[in-house]
Amino acid sequence: MSNATAVIEAVETILLDIPTVRPHKLSVATMHGQTLMVVKVYCSDGIVGIGEGTTIAGMAYGPESPESMKVAIDTYLAPAAVGKDATSIQALMAHLGKLVKVNHFSKSALETALLDGHGKRLNVPVSELLGGRRRDRLPVAWTLASGDTAKDIAEAEHMLEIRRHNIFKLKIGARDIHTDIKHVAEIKRHFGDRASVRVDVNMAWSEIQASRAIPALADVGCELVEQPVASAAALARLTRRSPVALMADEILQGPESAFEIARNDGANVFAIKIEQSGGLFAAQRVAAIADAAGIELYGGTMLEGAFSTIASAHLFATFANLQWGTELFGPLLITEEILSTPLEYSDFQITVPQGAGLGIELDEAAVKRFTRKGLTKVVR
Repeated sequence: MSNATAVIEAVETILLDIPTVRPHKLSVATMHGQTLMVVKVYCSDGIVGIGEGTTIAGMAYGPESPESMKVAIDTYLAPAAVGKDATSIQALMAHLGKLVKVNHFSKSALETALLDGHGKRLNVPVSELLGGRRRDRLPVAWTLASGDTAKDIAEAEHMLEIRRHNIFKLKIGARDIHTDIKHVAEIKRHFGDRASVRVDVNMAWSEIQASRAIPALADVGCELVEQPVASAAALARLTRRSPVALMADEILQGPESAFEIARNDGANVFAIKIEQSGGLFAAQRVAAIADAAGIELYGGTMLEGAFSTIASAHLFATFANLQWGTELFGPLLITEEILSTPLEYSDFQITVPQGAGLGIELDEAAVKRFTRKGLTKVVR
């Protein structure tokens, strides 16, 4: 047993409902707002660590939701964590992993809060707790998901003009393949070499559809196709003959799945997501597996708010390779600022904070304004 320098005294969870700047259309659902589950870990030395969990479009994307994360933490993870050493984070998360299976998003939120707290305790950034950063700025892609070609072009032009993004990911898969390819082609033709264009299909295609669509997307200048099919086996078969890079996302559910995909030459690129992996340490292992297998890396997002976005940024800043940049634009999609000092997005990149822990602070007045009252809903 280590000599605990700080004990977890209490764990608080809240839900924040925040509107988005525009509807966000995916093949699985359309988002009109974002719910953030914020967790605060209070320690005996006065340190408070903050973490966050969220999902894309509630439960349309996967089995967890902000509401289910809150229940998992309140009912199972928090009672098991209270009284434990707040400084032995990996040991505590391993212990909690034996008591609670899967629930990767809930665990990621709690682990983020513990790392934020420990960074504050030691007066170092979270990136130092993860091995030390190699870069202070990260390229950030923007997702075009209005579903309207003219609107998407206008939105992307604005992003280029204000020098916020020059990498654009198009959400496709909800419409027929020909319509989607035409949409991608028109956008790429408009921008030419001024911007990189990629697509995310969110598993909407069959293998046959994907085998027809991917070469056509390559022909119109698309650089990267994210998770075109749901099956890992089908993605591996497509990867072997694809003329463009294929990226695994939804099928990446932590280190074990990463190893299986790598072993089967199942993708050219991995989208690293801290929530989907089960936390920052697990995501670090996923990235190490990819590196060892010669698979390239992309810093993914679950459209998180500031806390998971910056936790991800601290991790991605430590990677030896980050060939495809990141997609850490989640805080830009919500209309309201919940930080006392906003994040710095400029010159097509995000700056990784230098302060202790995550290096960001909640604006408690904004938090009060968006906190959902109660958690009871009667469905009749």
